[in-house]
Amino acid sequence: MTKSYANIYSYNQILIVNADNVGSSQMQGIRKGLRGDSVVLMGKNTMMKRSVRIHAKSTGNDAFLNLIPLLVGNVGLIFTKSDLKEIKEEVAKYKVGAPARVGLVAPVDVIVPPGNTGLDPSQTSFFQVLNIPTKINRGTVEIITPVELIKKGDKVGSSEAALLSKLGIRPFSYGLVVISVYDNGSVFSPEVLDLTDEDLVEKFAAGVAMMTTLSLAISYPTLAAAPHMIVNGYKNVLCVSLETEYTYPQAQQVKEYLKDPSKFAVAIASVAESTATSQGIVETEEIKKEEEAESEEDDAMFGLFDD
Repeated sequence: MTKSYANIYSYNQILIVNADNVGSSQMQGIRKGLRGDSVVLMGKNTMMKRSVRIHAKSTGNDAFLNLIPLLVGNVGLIFTKSDLKEIKEEVAKYKVGAPARVGLVAPVDVIVPPGNTGLDPSQTSFFQVLNIPTKINRGTVEIITPVELIKKGDKVGSSEAALLSKLGIRPFSYGLVVISVYDNGSVFSPEVLDLTDEDLVEKFAAGVAMMTTLSLAISYPTLAAAPHMIVNGYKNVLCVSLETEYTYPQAQQVKEYLKDPSKFAVAIASVAESTATSQGIVETEEIKKEEEAESEEDDAMFGLFDD
């Protein structure tokens, strides 16, 4: 309890990790890899909960009580002062392959790939029991098509475990898995650490668009909806002006275009012509600058020969 109590005082960032099927040597490697700015703490949940309560009571910081509901099952705490995403990625590096043992719940789908197994033909009946299509090729058993042997969430049976052992397949990998993140009183999912700036901008834009749509639907002005409301209001005024004799300068110009569409075409042509002219002027100035630079280089070269 003393160690966990001291860590709570020293660190404001904590990763809550699940340690199912993690061996002692694997845990030792993780501790060594995180040594420096991070501390891995494994202990009894009751003792860790008690330490959290004592700390919250002595400091008056009730935010730490958010850790208590997370201390369930085979969990541990990683106290850190480093970037949380970097620590999460570092922990993920220490996953190791493991065989499929009888009775284990499969964390992933297990698919046996097609190809030569290297087993002799006497093993054919073993594959038939598991409904795996095979053929004999050059004196060995060959699997014809990919076979989904175990589905995620199913328990590993004795036949499946024996087959994977014969084929030398270690389908599972185990390590510390981050299940929750505590950061200065806030608790959130570890998926948040994988968000990039682009993801945040995209989600923010989607939220603004949703708020704008709602504001326009209920005619409630907001900062995001105000430009659209102004434009829609102007369109309404313009429509009234076009249908009546009431007019104003902008509406009068639209009325003239509606009476004689050729004026609109002339206006577009003049704008296009002015744009092309301005582009031509810019290109001419760039060509002149390039010619002046080339002439300066030539003068410099001839100057060397004159000396």
